[in-house]
Amino acid sequence: MSSGQFLEINIEKFKSLQNKVIEMDLEQVYLPVSHQLEFSFNNEWVAKVLLPWNMYFDESGQVFKKEDYHLALVMIRAGIAATGYIHNGALIDHKVFRAYMVRQKQGKSQIKYLKTKGKSRAGSRVRLGESEMFFEEINERLSSYATNYPIDFWGISCSKTLWPYFFGSRTPPPFDKKQANLLSIPFHIQHPDFETLQLIHKKIESFHLLLSDKGKSMLGSFGDTNNSFEGNQEDENW
Repeated sequence: MSSGQFLEINIEKFKSLQNKVIEMDLEQVYLPVSHQLEFSFNNEWVAKVLLPWNMYFDESGQVFKKEDYHLALVMIRAGIAATGYIHNGALIDHKVFRAYMVRQKQGKSQIKYLKTKGKSRAGSRVRLGESEMFFEEINERLSSYATNYPIDFWGISCSKTLWPYFFGSRTPPPFDKKQANLLSIPFHIQHPDFETLQLIHKKIESFHLLLSDKGKSMLGSFGDTNNSFEGNQEDENW
C-alpha cells in the first residue's frame, strides 16, 4: 500500500538510496515499460523510482546520462493537444493543436456524443470533421519528428477512449501501441498547452520516488521533501 505521492529527489539522494538498498539487501529490478526501478523486500515492493528519460540503466545496476538523446512528447485531450521534440534537454520544436470538438451545452466531446446520438445534424458533422483533422495534424507533426530525428523515447498522455481515433487516424502515428520506446507520461495532465509541455519536460528529466507504507518505515528519510505530485490518473471525463 502507498499514499500515491511521488516525490522529486535529486541525483545525490537517488545514489544514496541505491547504497542503502544494497546495505539492506533489497532486490532492485528495472522495469523498461515504465523506465523505473523497483526495490523489493520479501517479494513486496517498498520503493519505486521514476528515472529521468535522459538517463539509461545499464547492466551494472547504475544509471548514466545519455550523451545524445532525442525525446518526443504528445499530450492529448478532447479539443486540445500539444507535441514537443527535445534534444539534449532543449525544447527544439513544439505545437499546440485545437479543434471544435466539444458540444457547448453538454460539455461532451463529439466523439463520445456520436456513440449514442449519430451524425445527422450539421453541427455534429462539423465537429466530427474537425476531430478527424485534429488527429491527422497531430500525427503529421509526430511523423516529421520520426523522419528527422532518431527518437529515443516517445512519451504519450492520452485517454484510452481516444486511442482508437489517434491510432486509427488516416495519418497514423509513427509508432504502435506496444512499441518498446513508447512510454506513458507518468503525470496527470489536465490541459496540454505550451506551459504544461514545459513543465512535463522538466519533470521527466528528474528522479521521482514513491514509497509504500512499509517503505516509509524502512526508507522514510529519503521521502523527506515537499516536491511531490500525484501519479498519473487518466481523466475519462473529457
